[in-house]
Amino acid sequence: MSEIFSTDATALGKVGVLFGGRSAERDVSIMSGTGVLAALKSRGVDAHAFDPAERGIAELAAEKFDRVFIALHGRFGEDGSLQGALEQLGIPYTGSGVMACAIGMDKIYTKMIWLMKGLPTPKYASLDDATDLAQVVAELGLPLIVKPPHEGSTIGITKVTAGADLKAAYDVAVGFDDIVLAEEFVTGREFTVTVLGRGKTARALPVVEIVAPQGNYDYQNKYFTDDVQYICPAKLDDATAAEMARLALEAYRALDCEGWGRVDVLLRAADNKPFLIEVNTSPGMTTHSLVPMSARAVGMSYEDLCVEILKTARLKLVKEKG
Repeated sequence: MSEIFSTDATALGKVGVLFGGRSAERDVSIMSGTGVLAALKSRGVDAHAFDPAERGIAELAAEKFDRVFIALHGRFGEDGSLQGALEQLGIPYTGSGVMACAIGMDKIYTKMIWLMKGLPTPKYASLDDATDLAQVVAELGLPLIVKPPHEGSTIGITKVTAGADLKAAYDVAVGFDDIVLAEEFVTGREFTVTVLGRGKTARALPVVEIVAPQGNYDYQNKYFTDDVQYICPAKLDDATAAEMARLALEAYRALDCEGWGRVDVLLRAADNKPFLIEVNTSPGMTTHSLVPMSARAVGMSYEDLCVEILKTARLKLVKEKG
């Protein structure tokens, strides 16, 4: 370890790595956080594990962390609730602020904002117990993707190819959320774009293409098999790759995201038109994860990526001085 980096690591102070949590993505978060913790320690950072499912806010305050790295996924970690607590405690944290996390976690509100900004995203409908499902099929067509809007990692998602199956898909998704998202199914290639930074200085890393068996990029394939192919940089012509990166940056900035994030994009086979699907404000950092893969394509190691993200930790609700 160089003397320069040792000084940088000391300047970061006592660091909490928050992972685990109470969401449906707990297992994935544990994998992400374990990796981040080891990476930071390998770079000389005084890093400590903290699981909010096992220890409360009072204990978090008592640890007197100088900053925290949020490696939580899903509810109570990626939805703005924890970010609000950290603002109250005055503990700088990685990633986006309260509002950006809350909106980014809600796929319906995310789509509403993107559409207001003129950004392309598949047609959709919000479903509840009173919704006329036959009318939804008539308006959106088939196939449809039905999902709980506040979950990640493909949890609760169903592809509907027949109108008669929409009710069953709704019943699965409503087990996770009061409101359900039905979305036009876009046939084409699947990509994701990592974004680092904030505001005008945010930058997109190389695009990753995801090639899943039979197009089934589900929870099991994401985290527990080696059957999915990841191509980085994606095999795209320069113009298409540039347009995808531009849209990802606009989508990220539209929600006022910062620090880091990942924007998922589909490229429609019929006309090569890109469609924004969702933004992840606390992306996975497992061995299968796409953010580290994209960083490696520009020569950034997993360890250096973790440190770079950690250095961006700040409070968002108090204007910075200077």
